[in-house]
Amino acid sequence: MTTVDHPVTTDVPDSATDILAAVRALAPRLRERAPEIEQQRRLPLDVVEQLRAAGVFRMGFAREFGGADLTSMEQTRIIEVLAHADPSVGWCAMIGMDGGLYSAFLEPSAVRAVFPNADSITAGFVSPIGRADRVSGGYRLSGRWPLGSGITHADVVSAGALTYTDGEQDCSANGNPNWLVMLVSSKQVELIDTWHTTGLAGSGSQDYTITDVFVPEEHTFNFSRPKSRSGAMAAPDTLMRKMAGVPLGTARAALDYTREFAASKHNKATGERWADDYRVQCTLGRCEMEYLTLRHAVYGSLEHKWSTLESGATYDDLTADERVGSVLIALNAFRGSLAIVRSLYDLLATGSIYKPSPMDRWLRDLTTMCQHVMAQDVIMQSAGASFLGGEPRFPFAVGITE
Repeated sequence: MTTVDHPVTTDVPDSATDILAAVRALAPRLRERAPEIEQQRRLPLDVVEQLRAAGVFRMGFAREFGGADLTSMEQTRIIEVLAHADPSVGWCAMIGMDGGLYSAFLEPSAVRAVFPNADSITAGFVSPIGRADRVSGGYRLSGRWPLGSGITHADVVSAGALTYTDGEQDCSANGNPNWLVMLVSSKQVELIDTWHTTGLAGSGSQDYTITDVFVPEEHTFNFSRPKSRSGAMAAPDTLMRKMAGVPLGTARAALDYTREFAASKHNKATGERWADDYRVQCTLGRCEMEYLTLRHAVYGSLEHKWSTLESGATYDDLTADERVGSVLIALNAFRGSLAIVRSLYDLLATGSIYKPSPMDRWLRDLTTMCQHVMAQDVIMQSAGASFLGGEPRFPFAVGITE
């Protein structure tokens, strides 16, 4: 059971400009500690507190709850910077800030009860693989969930569950099983040390169990029912929008490293500078082209959806293309970033495999990232199904939450 009490920070940055400046200042220290983070298979607690003090975990909370109220684009940019320093840090930041995004779907009183300050850190798995039995005032929750990224330092844990009444599974109005996300204290969760992985080792993404824990009704939510916000931050895809920042930041780190390496490298056999080598020049030019294409697509899709929703449109008003555009582009950012790093890894050849080169770790981290559902074919299938009126295999990706 997790028992760490996290201190409340003071004088935390609360604007996009100030948080970005804080994480940029922190980045060199994170980069130096990347091997340690990977070896420990979790973020050291002092690193967590540095992220908290930089305002990272308050990015998604509204001002009324003490948050920084950043746009999806601003959130993504800050996560990019952190992933550039260390992908596991970027991944944990991306997950840890989800409390502010969840808050849109809770009543204000519940937001204040579950998240007593805007720097609370969240972890957990929202897909409905647990069981919640209805009781007076709420639910009794039990189950085992995988992939609790950042759960070793979390304050609040989310757990998706199907609900039951008197032993019978509940269904929504359209006949689908009723799915709720439930929020509990990390002290009510048992961790299982399963996180022995190829990449993202430092994310501490362990399995966890919850056994017969009472969850008040007001501490549960559905992504289609906003209760404390409106506009772009009250849409069901808020969790997914900023995810592309992690692969983009990782690919940018690999590009920067390779350009610096190649600028001073000579061919041992011929003495030719790598800077004059046609193959090296073409590889770097192509990888940069691919990176710029990926990045501009991500931010362009986010800005379009953000401006549409902020102008008064609801998620239901979006066309099928608008609903799936950003999620398809995010999938491409994951896969495209992996392809870029693989090309750079091959360019450096044996220079990639020896420490202290970080290229091998970046390749392993991206390979692991691309096993996430957001980088899987089921996203494309769900998009195609939404175009044709078919059945998406991962409906959440296209905004179907009930």
